[in-house]
Order: sequence, then C-alpha cells, then structure tokens
Amino acid sequence: MLQEGVNAYLASLSNKKSGESNSNTIVAYKNDLHQLCAYLAQFSLEDWRQVTREQINGYVLDMRDAQLYRPATIARKLASLKAFFRYLSSVGALESNPLTDIDVPRIQQEPPQALCREQVIRLFRQISIDTSVGQRDLAMLTLLYATGMRVSELVALNLNDLDLTKSTIFCAGRSGKSHHNREVRLAQPVLESLQSYLHSARQQYIQHHPDEPALFVNHHGERLTRQGFWLIVKGYARQAGIAAITPQMLRHSFSMLIPQNGAELPAMQEMLGIVRVAT
Repeated sequence: MLQEGVNAYLASLSNKKSGESNSNTIVAYKNDLHQLCAYLAQFSLEDWRQVTREQINGYVLDMRDAQLYRPATIARKLASLKAFFRYLSSVGALESNPLTDIDVPRIQQEPPQALCREQVIRLFRQISIDTSVGQRDLAMLTLLYATGMRVSELVALNLNDLDLTKSTIFCAGRSGKSHHNREVRLAQPVLESLQSYLHSARQQYIQHHPDEPALFVNHHGERLTRQGFWLIVKGYARQAGIAAITPQMLRHSFSMLIPQNGAELPAMQEMLGIVRVAT
C-alpha cells in the first residue's frame, strides 16, 4: 500500500536529530504526501513502483487548475515529493524516479514593498527627540534607514561594534554566516543621533543593568528584541498615517534609493550584506 511507504518515510524523519526532523517540516511533508496519495487513489495503485511520470504531471495540473494553488505552493509541494521519492530510491522501493526532471512552476518574483521619500519623512517626524524614548528610536531608525541593515542585525548590535573614532559600525550578519559580516561607514547625521542616544537615553535605561552589552536597549535596560522594534515602528507608522509597514520595508526603501544616489552594484552588495547579485 502507498501509505506504508509514507509512514516509513515520516518515521525516518522523526528519528533524525536535525534538518528535516523538525516538527513543522514533518507536518508539512505529511500533509503533502497524504494529498498525493489521495490523488493517486483513483488509479488503484498497490506500490510506489507503479507511479508514472504522467500521473505526477496530472497531479501538478490538478494542483494548478482544480486546487488553484499558487506556483510557489506547487513548487514547495513538489520539493516535498522529490525528497520522498529520493528516500524511496535509497531504500530500494523504487526502480525509476517519476519526478526526475519534472517541470517546476515558474515563480514570479514580486518586487519588495518600500516607502517613498515623503512617507519616510513623515515617519521620522513622529519621533520626539526631547524624550529618552525618542532619542533611542531616532538612533535606531536612522541607523537602519542609512545602512540598510536587517532588523535582526540591528537588535544584535553590541556597543563594541560601534567605532565612533572611525565612524564605522561592524555588522555580524545573520545566522552567524561570516560572508554576511561587514563594516559599514556611517554618515554624520547617523553618528550624531547615536551619540545623543549613548550620552543620554541609554545611560538612563541601563542604570540597573550597567554591564548590558547591547547597543539598543528597552526601558528595562536589556537588549531590545526584534518584536519590540517592530511594535515601535508600527506605532510611528500609525501616527504617520501609513497603513501597512514592516521593519523590512525600511531596508527595501534604502536598497531602492542607493542606485538613485549613484552607487554601483558591488558597493550595494557590500553595504547590504547580500551575497547573490540577483537579490
């Protein structure tokens, strides 16, 4: 029975310590494979060796035309099926793989959303620099907008990453990947907002945590989280009348402004910590 092969595969994933064995992946694979089994039930198959390339192509068409799945969803489900059929081949339960060279739907890349200059100006106008909160928020938003850092990179910054004498800040990149590491030069407005925050607001916040290494801290004097930063941005956006915004949109906004200011592609890659030119 087809289901027996699925059960054996899912059990093999559960026995692994990392990678595919995480629970979310297993649940997704389980759903994808059960959907395939339901489709193949019409052919009264008793063994996975009987599955043909034509049947798989029919399933892809069914997902597209009957289920109305988006190309990205179909591509993800096909990735699950390919992993499963590779497993069947590895355990000798398959003589030929019907998914070999199967056509994957072309995924249309949508351009990232970004703020226009007027929206950015309106957003910054909501920050009150007369308060410690405003000084911190201005420093964070200015740094994010002027360097194109990811929000995860911003909140991970430590005090010793900032070199005011050299006017640079070291960004360790995401997920600990060394090829994302970069040293970014800071413009004078960014340095001024950071100095104002460091000399006043941050000193107030860290009274009970004087040894906190984080550059940006919350009102408890502890490292600000990504979720906390998102709430801050969302609050200012609401005041500015910007209906939908995410912290990532500031990075996209910066990315779109760089070429307008004459920067070339290699400089953009280095500043933004991007490895693939296509990105």
